[in-house]
Amino acid sequence: MEPRDYTIVKIEGEYAYLREDRKGDGDDIFIALALLPLGVNVGTRLHFEMLEYTVIN
Repeated sequence: MEPRDYTIVKIEGEYAYLREDRKGDGDDIFIALALLPLGVNVGTRLHFEMLEYTVIN
């Protein structure tokens, strides 16, 4: 699986909705907050590679 960048667009309860940066208006994916780095919030950009999310600026 190739590396991808996402932005958190919404948080509801224990889940965050991510939008892929290069697609812009595509379908959002949701993922449990427990699988994301601590301290993420709406607007945080994430890099996904090798089954791990890291915060990017």
